[in-house]
Amino acid sequence: MRMTRAAAFVWALAAAATPASAHHAFATEFDAERPVEFTGTVTRVELINPHSWIHMDVENEDGTTTSWMVEGGSPNALLRRGIDRNSIPIGAELYVDGYGSRDGENKAVGVDMRFADGTPLFFGGTQRDQ
Repeated sequence: MRMTRAAAFVWALAAAATPASAHHAFATEFDAERPVEFTGTVTRVELINPHSWIHMDVENEDGTTTSWMVEGGSPNALLRRGIDRNSIPIGAELYVDGYGSRDGENKAVGVDMRFADGTPLFFGGTQRDQ
């Protein structure tokens, strides 16, 4: 009985030490074999837990528009980097280079993101290996 309680205690400590951001791995949601690259106009910014989202309208070559969602870090992580709702204005043009979702939806994680003037935006998604 004493060993079972000790094992449960050790397991609980290990579980508590696991970062909250580890609730899913990149490979579970996104596909490294599905690179995406687009420029679009910001339509909405959601700084919500567990991940923030930038919603964008992307104009296709045929003139139609496709809506995309770009996943970012938690609001707390973004605020620590100085990013808040005002940092990404509605109507701003953003370039996104990243990876698309495994389920084929128009969702991506941005690896390299920047505004039209070239100002980089690290939205707390995945960083490309240097």
